[in-house]
Amino acid sequence: MGNTGRVAGRASLAGWAGGQACFYNAPVRVPFSRRVPADLAPNRLAALRAAGHTPEIDLTASNPTACGLDVSPALLAPLADPAGLEYRPDPRGLRRAREAVAAEYARFGTAVDPDRILLTASTSEAYAFLFKLLCDPRDAVLVPAPSYPLFEHLARLEAVDAPPYHLDREAGWRLDLDELAEADGRVRAVVVVHPNNPTGSFVHPDDAAALAALAARRGWAVIADEVFLDFPLDGGPGSGRSFAGEAAALTFVLGGLSKSVALPQLKLGWIVLGGPTDLVAAAYERLELVADTFLSVATPVQLAAPALLRDGAAGRAAVLARCRVNLATLRAAAAGVGEVDVLPVGGGWSAVLRIPSVVGEEDLAVELLVEDRVAVHPGYFFDFPADGYLVVSLLPEPTAFAAGIGRVLRRLAAHLVTP
Repeated sequence: MGNTGRVAGRASLAGWAGGQACFYNAPVRVPFSRRVPADLAPNRLAALRAAGHTPEIDLTASNPTACGLDVSPALLAPLADPAGLEYRPDPRGLRRAREAVAAEYARFGTAVDPDRILLTASTSEAYAFLFKLLCDPRDAVLVPAPSYPLFEHLARLEAVDAPPYHLDREAGWRLDLDELAEADGRVRAVVVVHPNNPTGSFVHPDDAAALAALAARRGWAVIADEVFLDFPLDGGPGSGRSFAGEAAALTFVLGGLSKSVALPQLKLGWIVLGGPTDLVAAAYERLELVADTFLSVATPVQLAAPALLRDGAAGRAAVLARCRVNLATLRAAAAGVGEVDVLPVGGGWSAVLRIPSVVGEEDLAVELLVEDRVAVHPGYFFDFPADGYLVVSLLPEPTAFAAGIGRVLRRLAAHLVTP
């Protein structure tokens, strides 16, 4: 058959499949999955930055490697271990790495069995594994609001719904247990972020106990994201306590090098399993199957994990000191603008400002970017309950942070002046 025949054959198949008159002139559209949003347009602030409005001071910076922290290159030397040339994958993660992770929980007064730990390439991957483990399509995982906006995307990619439950600001961002108790039968798990990003609130011990009891009664799992647990600022009830010791409900505790030693580029996270022995054993066996399907964790970083967790403590201390300095700067500066409140920061790398309603938070963020060349997050990015919040990172270099906060407060003060 010549080329003419091939073209005619394709045209006929196209007409049969989609009613097209000509294969080349009317191609059939690829049916992309609804797991990926149909609208990929950037939000207003991202569009401005893409158009060239680059901030001089970025108060949204969340990458510690780009914030001027002093880290010795020697920290990466363990990655050169020659044993990394040999590939003998273990879907759970190399035991020496799991033992090193288990030892970290002694700082929180919790004994963890290395055989209840599974390594992942990141916390995001840990969520993906857990959603695969716990949910069928259109099942639901409850996620907190306000909180980090990644949950919706992670859930959607697994064909899982992520309905929010609300944190009570007046009670210090405590869990709304009544709302949780009313959740429908599609729910398979509830996520808590301890401390929360960006509110910094720790899960109150009373709420943790009540949640475990509710989860056990309803057959839910608890997913506790503790990536910021190493960074207490104001502290508060729940600070210094890990969910890793939970025994009443099936519990998955997430952590990783990205935050714990401020090395996001090394891509190592972990899941610690807790709860009733039979449930933990069944969950671990199935998680191992999921992990064995991907084998995503690199051998060199696993071999280096004991040294990285030991020597990376200096980086953790540097981040904590930086955040405390910048939080003090923020509070001192905001004290001069009576209508602006810096909300309590239990832990983490962010601070939340409550601003007056004289200007919308997104409009203010746009003005700051375009006119003042300072980047901040409007609160709606994190599903705050109403307009009037700004979120800033506490990671930037202190001199730049102070200058950026000065520009933010001057812009706000200008809006507060009565014409």
